[in-house]
Amino acid sequence: MKITVKFFASYRDIAGRSEEIQVLSEGATVSDLLLFLREKYPKIGGLTDTIIASVNKKYAKEEVVLKEGDEVALLPPVSGG
Repeated sequence: MKITVKFFASYRDIAGRSEEIQVLSEGATVSDLLLFLREKYPKIGGLTDTIIASVNKKYAKEEVVLKEGDEVALLPPVSGG
């Protein structure tokens, strides 16, 4: 299945683009996508523990199952006060 991955802030800098299409197996989860991206972009590896993911513009937990055509946005945590 094809999904669109959108990268924001430091993730965009690491990936060198703001979005890309990924092909994943049916039944893949947000967690599976994060594992794949750790391998594709090793520098993301140190940051993935703090990634906030949204699926179709709604915050999503790692166990959410992805579907054909989903849009997954990867957002770094917000810091400051």
